[in-house]
Amino acid sequence: MSDVTPILGLPLILPSQAQKHVTHNEALRRLDVAVQLAVQDRTRSSAPTEPLEGDRHIVAAGATGDWAGRDGMIAVREAGAWAFVEPLPGWTAYVLAEAAVVAWTGSLWVAAGELPQSFPRLGVATTADAINRLAVAAPATLLTHDGGDHRLKVNKAAAGDTASLLFQTGFSGRAEMGTAGSDDFSLKVSPDGSTWHAALAADRSTGGLSAPNGLAVSGALTLPDACVTRAALADGAALSVIGRSADSAGPVADIAAASDHQVMRRSGASIGFGAVALNQAAAVSGQLPVANG
Repeated sequence: MSDVTPILGLPLILPSQAQKHVTHNEALRRLDVAVQLAVQDRTRSSAPTEPLEGDRHIVAAGATGDWAGRDGMIAVREAGAWAFVEPLPGWTAYVLAEAAVVAWTGSLWVAAGELPQSFPRLGVATTADAINRLAVAAPATLLTHDGGDHRLKVNKAAAGDTASLLFQTGFSGRAEMGTAGSDDFSLKVSPDGSTWHAALAADRSTGGLSAPNGLAVSGALTLPDACVTRAALADGAALSVIGRSADSAGPVADIAAASDHQVMRRSGASIGFGAVALNQAAAVSGQLPVANG
């Protein structure tokens, strides 16, 4: 039979043992160190110069002096000397200097935030589920920089999948922006969460922006010089002008001359190429040279 307890190593009083109070007091001393464990710090590698009775420290790596060879142990000041307790994996201690709880892994003391962490689900003021594995219920959610840039990343597995931000009303979709179903960026809106209309689309290869359902502009629209090419208005034949041959609304069209010597003229409500009727009073202004008569 062992003469110490298996967990804390408390010495046991044996049958017919003399000086039983020594063994008993040693067990109480170890309990006094380990129970409700709180230490001043965990960064010292040497003992403080003026310790107080009962002070406890976690001995940092590379310990020297009175603490040499005691890395990771709990040093306690007792009766003017240092005593040491070796922790077991899983022990926790509250570090007063950090206002944090640390745990002994068997080789080092670490705070909860220093451990590799993976949570299958996390709900903050609400319940996470199998799809929404991170769920937050709050008036606002803040993501801020750590001294420089800050980027929010939404990654998808393949081009045909969706990586987007979805805006809902009563958990029914009303707007979505991102790469939905392709790698082109789009902005869509919905009246009911099931029927969607593409408002804007940006081509991933060219950066070209389109409005598939039209674009209404209220107020002035300013365009830089030479930004609208002829090809953007009409892809017409040579020797033609852009306009409308009839007095009506609609896209511009090419007006071309059918043969040589035709001129651009108005004929009723139409504009086009053709011959000028010289017998009309307004056909000629001024005198016609004799050579043309």
